[in-house]
Amino acid sequence: WWMKRFSKMAEYFDAYRIDHILGFFRIWEIPMHAVHGLLGQFVPALGVTREEIESYGLAFREDLFLKPYIHEYFLEQMFGPHTDYVKQTFIEPTDVWEIYRMRPEFDTQRKVEAYFVGKTDADSIWIRDGLYALISNVLFVPDRTDPYKYHPRIAVQHDYVYRALNDWEKEAFNRLYDQYYYHRHNDFWGQQAMKKLPQLTQSTRMLVCGEDLGMIPDCVAWVMNELRILSLEIQRMPKDPTQEFGHPDWYPYRSVCTVSTHDMSTLRGWWEEDFQQTQRYYNSMLGHYGSAPSVATPELCEEVIRKHLESNSILCILSLQDWMSIDGKWRNPNAGEERINVPANPRHYWRWRMHLTLEQLMKAESLNEKIRGLIGQTGRF
Repeated sequence: WWMKRFSKMAEYFDAYRIDHILGFFRIWEIPMHAVHGLLGQFVPALGVTREEIESYGLAFREDLFLKPYIHEYFLEQMFGPHTDYVKQTFIEPTDVWEIYRMRPEFDTQRKVEAYFVGKTDADSIWIRDGLYALISNVLFVPDRTDPYKYHPRIAVQHDYVYRALNDWEKEAFNRLYDQYYYHRHNDFWGQQAMKKLPQLTQSTRMLVCGEDLGMIPDCVAWVMNELRILSLEIQRMPKDPTQEFGHPDWYPYRSVCTVSTHDMSTLRGWWEEDFQQTQRYYNSMLGHYGSAPSVATPELCEEVIRKHLESNSILCILSLQDWMSIDGKWRNPNAGEERINVPANPRHYWRWRMHLTLEQLMKAESLNEKIRGLIGQTGRF
């Protein structure tokens, strides 16, 4: 039935976008007992065995690797004046000196969440979030189907359990982590995508664009190129990890170039988020000397938009907010109101509305003339 619907779409549209195309390769799955995504794992994925872990030089220790690592030395750092209350209520000592474990009634994030329902004061939120962090302070998570396989916990290098390893253990874990997340699954995930994506790309003559953002396995570029799927290029999220910003002149021809998406701040919003990053962008990418303006002026926005229109990408598709940023008269006076979605907040309310009516937009001669001129000058017809 979906093939018929897809064919019908082709009667009205020339192109379509696959949101989060990485989901065709693998998806991030979070267990029901977790609130945060740190305890999740890719599905499908090739878990590692105890023997594989030890082959990297890590002696397998179940208490340290799989259970929350809770040590006396960092409790004060996490909970401050609430430390004694946390010890008395949520955790209990083990047989090992200065090592604690979660009490059974609070040993999952969902149990902690239920306890704090309705408690919205700052102290309760401090304690609740600290307990969430304690529970996710593990080096590995068990496989969802095979109890004898494990997955390195994502981004664990920022947590206390990682700091508890000695230097050579950290080096061994990092080698395992790098192999697991960036090499182990390349062929496997590529095969998964090739089972599904060709059914979409070959069903119509519509041009296919893929949102390939995030932690991108090497196989993604090969599969998308093989199936003639356009990539998504965003300057502040370069595909090359050695670059801080992407270079529009270097974008592949088979790509869609844009400044921002609905899941991120607009150009004006991003400009005000991190002054040091903005300063580097102002100097290195725009080629200006001196201090960057504290806000993205219409002139700066027009310069950024022009560079994107001049990019090597076959398509340059910009949001209304970024188009309107080039005109001081017609853009929204409040840059903070331009953002559509905040992915980190699952309860975020999508309530963006354009601050102009269509009638006003049609009469915005200065804005329309600027857009018309930019499109003509850069050959984007």
